[in-house]
Amino acid sequence: MNRKLYCKSPNQAKRKAAATKNKVRGSQSQFPIVHNVTVTEGGTANMTCRVEHNDNTSLQWSNPAQQTLFFGDKKALRDNRIELVRASWQELTISISEVTLQDEGLYTCSLFTMPIKTAKAYLTVLEGRIHKGVPEMPEIDGLTKPVKEGDHVTLTCITSGSKPAAEIRWFRNEKEIKGAKEVNASGKTFTVKSSVQLQVDRDDDGVAYTCRVDHVALALSPQQATEVLEVHYAPRVEITHSAVHPQEGDYLKLECVSKGNPSPDPVLWTKDGSELPDIDRMIVEGRELTITSLNKTDNGTYRCEASNHLGTSSAEYVLYVYDVPTTMPPSSAPPTQSTNSDTTACLDTHANKPAATGIVRDPNALEQRGPDHALIGGVVAVVVFVTLCLIIVLGRYLARHKGTYLTNEAKGADDAPDADTAIINADGNHAHAEEKKEYFI
Repeated sequence: MNRKLYCKSPNQAKRKAAATKNKVRGSQSQFPIVHNVTVTEGGTANMTCRVEHNDNTSLQWSNPAQQTLFFGDKKALRDNRIELVRASWQELTISISEVTLQDEGLYTCSLFTMPIKTAKAYLTVLEGRIHKGVPEMPEIDGLTKPVKEGDHVTLTCITSGSKPAAEIRWFRNEKEIKGAKEVNASGKTFTVKSSVQLQVDRDDDGVAYTCRVDHVALALSPQQATEVLEVHYAPRVEITHSAVHPQEGDYLKLECVSKGNPSPDPVLWTKDGSELPDIDRMIVEGRELTITSLNKTDNGTYRCEASNHLGTSSAEYVLYVYDVPTTMPPSSAPPTQSTNSDTTACLDTHANKPAATGIVRDPNALEQRGPDHALIGGVVAVVVFVTLCLIIVLGRYLARHKGTYLTNEAKGADDAPDADTAIINADGNHAHAEEKKEYFI
């Protein structure tokens, strides 16, 4: 009997070799892969169908009644509970929310090759979820996509069937935010609502707002719902440049950095209010403007303008092409000293544009000599001011000390033969004596 079990006839060996060959061939071909799903009544079931090797062949999900739910990313059955999660050539995933007992059954994923290949997954629905006071899957209402910058939006998260009342928490990305809670009794269970109010700006674009339901019956797996904001806003524009001091012969790249949603492509470049004059050297690629072999004719104001249906924004860049610096030739003559006015003129000329002769002047050296002249001028002004003040004070002093007096000689000088006689006669002729004036300095 053992010999019969282990001995193989030539026909059996051929059949086994053929089966092995078919198995290897099947593993290398296209075939859908699915998995059975179990969900509690009122929950959400995700049905996933994958293909490891697909040559751009469509995938399809069908319900137990053989009604097509999704063909690729196209919805075929009008059921608001059924939504598309992901659709590609290698995967088709759909979700069925608020699952009921009627949703239980065999679901089919079909791969439309020749011939069509199918795989079946069984959806099992567990009873009694709502009647045990477990909250239902939350839903977020109040969001219409897209929203505009500056709009006021109120997001409301609702969950029903909880006993005791569930708690709802809000998160902006990973950061928790506060919401306004409202609890309503519906029979023996509770319906809980929580709302957050937002004034949307461009920083909210792509931000995920999540409401999470916490309950004693969901200690290990809290339920949550998420909405991602799509914010439309007018563009903002700035221009970046590749060179700080562009010189003749160089190339210059200007980039128009514009941020807006929808994306404000393409952008418009102009020069001095008109179209670009030399399209052979002024090359526009996307948002970049490249000017090759710069020369003086390229001087001007370049403007970048971006717009979408919400508005227009622009930025300007003033281009001045500098001369190529050259080395000053050696000279035997001593350098000429410039006056203050010449130095100032040289500084002003260098600040606005390079010298026409191509000689490179060092503005730092000129600025270092400037303070010496200013110091000398200040000292001279102070000296002149002090001298004037001294003259005025001295004049006022002399004016106050001017006086008149009579000397003894003058009192009797007219009739006296000598000075002694004049002094003696002066005592009696004081009233008739001639007045003599002397000044003390």
